[in-house]
Amino acid sequence: MGSRYRDMLKAHGVAHIYNHWASMPPLSDQHRLLESTFRAPFVVFRLLTPLGLAYEKAVERYKPYDRIVAAQPRMRQDTVALVQQAVAAGTSPHVLVNNRAEGCAPLTVQALTDEPHS
Repeated sequence: MGSRYRDMLKAHGVAHIYNHWASMPPLSDQHRLLESTFRAPFVVFRLLTPLGLAYEKAVERYKPYDRIVAAQPRMRQDTVALVQQAVAAGTSPHVLVNNRAEGCAPLTVQALTDEPHS
């Protein structure tokens, strides 16, 4: 996420899609790499799998997706903090939660809404 990537996003009014999954840095680190700036009037956060855990392993670990198997506190904290920053900046945030993020998407969404706000 160098300057060329940031410039391309800005020039076209395109948002970086923040991804929480195996091969990406934490959400807050992605934001720092983007100079802590949202580049479009909207932002999308995709909570897919724990960092460092391959999708196939997440499928095995979390099915049948009826409970939180492994809470991801940093993912939750980063998501809530970045959503708050987006709202404060006048940017419309969208959060997509996959069952493989923690084991049960609806319960992860509930945990995000229950997360302490700063």
